[in-house]
Amino acid sequence: MPWVLLVIAGLFEVVWAFSMKQSEGFTRLWPSVVTIVAMLISFYLLSLSMKTLPLGTAYVIWTGIGAVGSFLLGVFFLGEPATALRMLAAILIVSGLLLLKFATP
Repeated sequence: MPWVLLVIAGLFEVVWAFSMKQSEGFTRLWPSVVTIVAMLISFYLLSLSMKTLPLGTAYVIWTGIGAVGSFLLGVFFLGEPATALRMLAAILIVSGLLLLKFATP
C-alpha cells in the first residue's frame, strides 16, 4: 500500500506543478486553488508512504514522478520541445526510479 500511496502522491505533484504554471504566478484564482489543494494532497500521501518506506526512496520516487510527469505534460500540452537529449534524460530518470524501487525491500 505505501507504494500505491507514493505513486498517487507523485501524480498529484504533477497536477500541482502543471496548475502552478497555469496560475501565472498565482494571479489566476482556480489554477491557484488547484495548485494548493493538489500540493496538500501530494504532501499528505507522501507522508503516509514515508511511515513504511525509507526517506531517500520515497522522496526520490516522488520527485521523479513529478519531474517526468511534468516534463511529459509540458511536451504534450504546452508545446515544449521533445528533443532526443531531453527524452533520453527522462528515460534515465525513469530507469533510476525503477532501479531504486527494486533495490528497496
